[in-house]
Amino acid sequence: MLRMENYREMRNVIVKDKEFKLLLSDIQIKESIGRIAEKINTDLKGKNPLFLAVLNGSFMFAADLMKSITIPCEICFVKLASYEGMESGGKEKEVFGLSERIDGRTVVIVEDIVDSGRTMHQLLSSLSSRNPAEIRIATFLFKPKALQSDLKLDYVAFEIPNDFVVGYGLDYDGYGRNYGEVYTLVR
Repeated sequence: MLRMENYREMRNVIVKDKEFKLLLSDIQIKESIGRIAEKINTDLKGKNPLFLAVLNGSFMFAADLMKSITIPCEICFVKLASYEGMESGGKEKEVFGLSERIDGRTVVIVEDIVDSGRTMHQLLSSLSSRNPAEIRIATFLFKPKALQSDLKLDYVAFEIPNDFVVGYGLDYDGYGRNYGEVYTLVR
């Protein structure tokens, strides 16, 4: 008999006009998040951390991670909004939604994916100006070959190739966030 989890692992998905194949199963994801949560529970015991989940992409990771966090903590959600303007010709990010005071607190950024690291550096700069005791980074996915700067990631669920992925909160043109697995682009 073919079990449902095996069936799900064999299929490809179509998101809009692109085909994607399975990269990470829901079982792999749950196991890795459990591992990260255990480490956070140990590392941050007695620190009452504030988790900052970066929307939109991290919503599934943040929800599943928080289910396994057993230490006293808080969570809030922030969004990064882009605007044009720097001499590099790139986009700068501004943090919206952070109304909590973070001075003297341990802050854990909960991110869906770190690739170039530019967005994370901008977020770290913005948060550092608010005088937290420390900032840690928990990311669901990390693309080490795409990283363009020095960045310390404290908790990484998965290192993946520099491929385009969808699922588990990550999207293609707004679609595909709802999958419980992560899929990589085929064509």
